[in-house]
Amino acid sequence: MTLVDVTRGISAVILGFPHTGTEVPAEIWRRLNANGKRLADTDWHIHRLYEGLLADATSVRATFHRYVIDANRDPEGVSLYPGQNTTGLVPLTDFDGLPIWNEGAEPAEAETAERRAAFHAPYHAALATEIERVTAIHGVAILYDCHSIRSRIPFLFAGTLPDFNIGTDSGRSCDPAIERAAAEVTRNAPGYTGVLNGRFKGGWTTRHYGNPERGVHAIQMELAQSTHLVSEDVPFAYDDDKAERLRIHLKVLLQRIAASAASLKRRTTRETR
Repeated sequence: MTLVDVTRGISAVILGFPHTGTEVPAEIWRRLNANGKRLADTDWHIHRLYEGLLADATSVRATFHRYVIDANRDPEGVSLYPGQNTTGLVPLTDFDGLPIWNEGAEPAEAETAERRAAFHAPYHAALATEIERVTAIHGVAILYDCHSIRSRIPFLFAGTLPDFNIGTDSGRSCDPAIERAAAEVTRNAPGYTGVLNGRFKGGWTTRHYGNPERGVHAIQMELAQSTHLVSEDVPFAYDDDKAERLRIHLKVLLQRIAASAASLKRRTTRETR
């Protein structure tokens, strides 16, 4: 089993895909209950949605499922949203708060540590390597973390989620120009809704790597799955027509972000002299 798929490009932009993987080792699969085996919380088809939108972008994709371990959670298990419902480093429930493991089969602390070393660490080692490589080329790196989620999940949030959910850790993880470009493109996308730092402000990846002072900028995009799926339920099929309409705006967004790299590089160069 290949844990991480890396496609190297020479753009300043790196696309992260921590949640599109559906691989589950057999010994773990046997312990999932019928609900868990639906793998309902996958970021379905997101790597396909972004494919080819930005020439020469690097991509780093985890192939393992988030029920094995969540590559976008703090490895120490610290909650991203204290006081709010969420799922942990190794989830015990799905996004609806329902158990995903057979009775008595929930991973213990020692097993979580093993999975962290075997899956979580290699993904982030690969991501960190690409960030370092791209920064060496451009002087800056822009990590765009790609996500999706069902538009209605009462356990996690009230009402219906906007189509575009931009997270920048409340402006701390990237330069304001990147945040502004993302907000402008999504705000001007006809027929779509969007929010900046709403329910989703960026996961551990965004918060951990985003360090504008050192030339590393990170932004998360959480897309409502209603924007590109036939239905937000089994079999979670890709809707070509919806996806093509959405890809128009995602392409513009990535191009805008990539274009900002040159000015960010100049600024970083001046500040380090």
